[in-house]
Amino acid sequence: MDIRQITPRYSVSPQINPEDFAAIKAAGFTKVICNRPDVENPPSHQADAMAAAAAAAGIQFEVLELTHQTMTPDNVVKQFEMVDAADGPVLAYCASGTRCTVIWALSQAGKASADEILGTAAQAGYMLEQLRPHLEG
Repeated sequence: MDIRQITPRYSVSPQINPEDFAAIKAAGFTKVICNRPDVENPPSHQADAMAAAAAAAGIQFEVLELTHQTMTPDNVVKQFEMVDAADGPVLAYCASGTRCTVIWALSQAGKASADEILGTAAQAGYMLEQLRPHLEG
């Protein structure tokens, strides 16, 4: 696993495996959000299989499939409603962690400067300079 903290409450990761949930729970996460569409994964890593593994480990699991086309303001709100409803820290994953970081960055527009948002993303290893116009607009 390659968990990267964005904020004390929100971390991101590239694709996780079903057997990772015990370690995710041991690391203190209370909820996992899958941002990866099932069409990108083999059956062993699709949402239903991952949800079953999460339940077996005692972790809440939610799905919000994200693509470039579905990175909408409504989905930004949905993602962070899921985070806000969690009892503790949340781990969101996709193929590389980038989509999970992009949606966080978009949620911060108007709350922090573009430099602060992009700097936080960069500290986690995600270079999102292409978002600057959206973050400043």
